[in-house]
Amino acid sequence: MLKIVILAGGTGTRFWPQSREATPKQFSKIISDKTMIELTYERFLSDFKKEDIYFSTNQKFAKIIKKIFPKVPKENIIIEPEKRDTAPAMGFVAAYLDNKFPNDPMVFIPSDHYIADVKKFIQSLKLASKIIEKTGKMMDIAITPNFPSTVLGYTHIGKKSQETDEIKIYEFKGHVEKPDYKTAERYLKAGDYLWHANFYMWTPKLFLEAYKKYSPVHYKSLAKIKELLKNKDLKKADEEFKKMPKDSIDYAITEKMDPKDVLIIKGEFGWSDIGAWDVLYDQLSKEHDASKNMVRAVWEGLDTTGCLVYGPKNKVIATIGVDDMIIIDTPDALLVCPQSRAQDVKKIVESLKEKKKEKYL
Repeated sequence: MLKIVILAGGTGTRFWPQSREATPKQFSKIISDKTMIELTYERFLSDFKKEDIYFSTNQKFAKIIKKIFPKVPKENIIIEPEKRDTAPAMGFVAAYLDNKFPNDPMVFIPSDHYIADVKKFIQSLKLASKIIEKTGKMMDIAITPNFPSTVLGYTHIGKKSQETDEIKIYEFKGHVEKPDYKTAERYLKAGDYLWHANFYMWTPKLFLEAYKKYSPVHYKSLAKIKELLKNKDLKKADEEFKKMPKDSIDYAITEKMDPKDVLIIKGEFGWSDIGAWDVLYDQLSKEHDASKNMVRAVWEGLDTTGCLVYGPKNKVIATIGVDDMIIIDTPDALLVCPQSRAQDVKKIVESLKEKKKEKYL
C-alpha cells in the first residue's frame, strides 16, 4: 500500500508577512478558510487509510500539526532533529519507514501546493505506485512550464513510454536544479524540459540504496540512523542526523541518477507550488473581479486594477489609482510591492534577519 509523506518543515519566506517563522505558509489560510496543510491532508482521505498518511516536520511545527490533526497517531509524525535541507530530511524519513515497510511505495508530498483536479492527481499517484512495484524504478511528476522560472528545478524528458487513463509516462533524461534565467528561457522554448514538482516516489529501501550509490556521505549516517531508530535510541539518532551535510535531495541524488532508473509522469491536473504572492494571484484568477483585482480584505478601491489585497477583517484598506500591486496587511507588518517584484519578498526577510528584527519574522 502506498504511503503518503506530507512534507511540512518549510518556512515559506516569499509569503511574508502572512507566512512567519512560527506559523509558515503551510499553516496559513491563504487559499481558503482552511490552512494549506489541511487541504493537502484532505486530498487523500477518500482513497487512503489514515494510518498510511505521515507528516515529516521539525519539533516546533510538530506541535502545530498535533493541534490541527489531534487524531493523527504520534508515530505518523516523523520529526527531523534539526533543519538540514531535504537530502537529510527525506533520507531520515526513508530510514524511519524502512524499518516498517521497506518495500512499500512511498511518495513525498509538499504541504503547500495547489492541485485543481484532485481525482487525476490521485490516479497519477496510484499508477506510479503500480509502476514502482512492477519495475523498481523511481517515479516523479513534472509539469509543463508556462514561464521561465529560476526558483524551480527542471526535468528533462525523453520519449513517451506509456499512457494509461490519459496519464502520460516519459523516459527521464536528467534533472537541473534552479537554472539561471537565460537557461530557463531556453528550456521553455525547447519543450522537453518540465518543471519539477517535488513528488518523489519510490520505496524506502530503494531510496536508501540511491543514497548509498550517489551520496555515500549521507548514507553512512542514514544506515546508522535506521538501526538507532529500530532500537528506539532517539538521542543517538538525533546526534547522527546532525552530522549529515546540509544539501537538497535534488543536488545530492536526482542530478546524479542513472536515467534508466527513473520514469516521469507529466502532471496534467492543474498544479502550482504557490511559491510567492504573484503566483497566488495568477492561480486564483477565477476569483478576480471585473478590474482583475484579487481581494481577501475589507477593501474600497478607486481606479484600482490588477492588484492582490489581503488584510484583517477589522480594518479597511483603501486604494486609489493603483495598478499591478501586492498589498498584504497584518497586525504588525505591511507589504506593498509591484507584482513583478514578488520574488524579492525573500530579500526583505533576509534583511530583517540581518538587522535583528526577529519580532517581525
